[in-house]
Amino acid sequence: MATQRSRRLRKKLHIEEFQELGFAVKWRFAEGTSVDDVDSTLDTFINEVIEPNGLAFDGGGYLEWEGLICLQKIGHCTEEHRVLVAKWLETHGMTNVEVSELFDIWWE
Repeated sequence: MATQRSRRLRKKLHIEEFQELGFAVKWRFAEGTSVDDVDSTLDTFINEVIEPNGLAFDGGGYLEWEGLICLQKIGHCTEEHRVLVAKWLETHGMTNVEVSELFDIWWE
């Protein structure tokens, strides 16, 4: 028997129409990359990929970075978002680029 939940509860639980799909990402800068170069590359990444596509990035690192990418609003990232992020990182000299499959960012 299916459980019926109110819209308010579905929103609190981040389920059904309030589910959010995102993906994990990892990459590495070349050995010896300066802090200024890391900062400028990340600023460019945010300005060229994250912001224009309505994405949000939460992560950290220095030469090795990892984080989570999701939408700035409730919704689902797409396969195109995954490809866009991976391609941008690879074409800007990042190595060991890994992009996970899409997953529920609240429950997985």
